[in-house]
Amino acid sequence: MSDVPSNKPYLIRALHQWCTDFGFTPFIAVFVGSSVDVPLEFVKNDEIVLNLSLEACHQLNLDNDWISFQARFGGIPRKIMVPVTHVLAVYARENGQGMSFPFDAARANAPKEVSSEGPEKSKVTRPFLTIVK
Repeated sequence: MSDVPSNKPYLIRALHQWCTDFGFTPFIAVFVGSSVDVPLEFVKNDEIVLNLSLEACHQLNLDNDWISFQARFGGIPRKIMVPVTHVLAVYARENGQGMSFPFDAARANAPKEVSSEGPEKSKVTRPFLTIVK
């Protein structure tokens, strides 16, 4: 059953909708590695907390592999790209209710092929064995 995709992106979308439906502000905590595109000046201890409310971010896309949106940081518009593998938690700012996720550094840093159309068309490079005689 190793081919079953992760339920993490579905849980992130569900909790985002729950927050939005009940008037809470959805936040995500993200481990910042080389594949994460966020303003580094706001990163502390290799983590950043991002506001995913509809008021704070534009063109929000909660994909199975990537979370992307545009937001202003210090008045400057920025494009944010976060691999779902790097999301540590999603929760409501007002009451802290939500879910945390175990962080698997090996899986999060697995090489990915990104097509010229961007990360939304990315594919995971699967390991393979070669018979050597």
